[in-house]
Amino acid sequence: MPVDILLTVVATSVVQSIFGVGVLLFGTPLLLLFGYNFVDALGVLLPISITISTLQLIRHFQYVDTKLYKNVLIYSIPFIVLFLLLVTAVKINISFLIGVMLMLVAVKNFSTAIEKALQSVVKYEKAYLMMTGLVHGMSNLGGSLLTVMIYSKRYPKNQTRVTAAACYATFALCQLATLYIIHSEYSVSYADKMGFVQVGVAIFLLTEEVLYSRIDNEKYNKIFAVFLFASGILLIMKSL
Repeated sequence: MPVDILLTVVATSVVQSIFGVGVLLFGTPLLLLFGYNFVDALGVLLPISITISTLQLIRHFQYVDTKLYKNVLIYSIPFIVLFLLLVTAVKINISFLIGVMLMLVAVKNFSTAIEKALQSVVKYEKAYLMMTGLVHGMSNLGGSLLTVMIYSKRYPKNQTRVTAAACYATFALCQLATLYIIHSEYSVSYADKMGFVQVGVAIFLLTEEVLYSRIDNEKYNKIFAVFLFASGILLIMKSL
């Protein structure tokens, strides 16, 4: 079991266990940095992401924003599949732009102008979700845009996490199905990938008990803002 992948799985599973996204958002650039190709990164991270999201759904499925989820199915998923198929031919680095956006969203509570600008962007939900699908299909970074949409709705913490988890799991399932259909080949063994899934489950159960259950709604919103800001910085650094 490669140690670099193991450490990546542990760190990103903690993040996803708290916020509903993270394994793909942070795991993909890290594994690319370690020398793995995009398909290998997907092959390792998608099953972990799906498993953690499913556990979150089982726990709080009644809080899912079904209206948003239906729009994700209609407007994001087709673009994810299409641009995943095209990703080997189209290479566009959009990490910097997404990073700046995340940082602005994170500080919106301190600026009326940023708050109004965010609301003006996310109110065009259908177009925004199409863009999210496009970005996710090409780069696996659509989770960052998804969190912006969900954060803008000011849900309670359980609804924030489970809605993100439902959408994120659907993203991952469609990506995994697409890779299966086109018969992608992986260099990481099946046994190692199943081992990483087990690690992800263990981290989720530990994080749920030790961290998530002790965070109230007010603290969760503040921590979520820090998460977005940190995501923005990391994406900007990745693009340079």
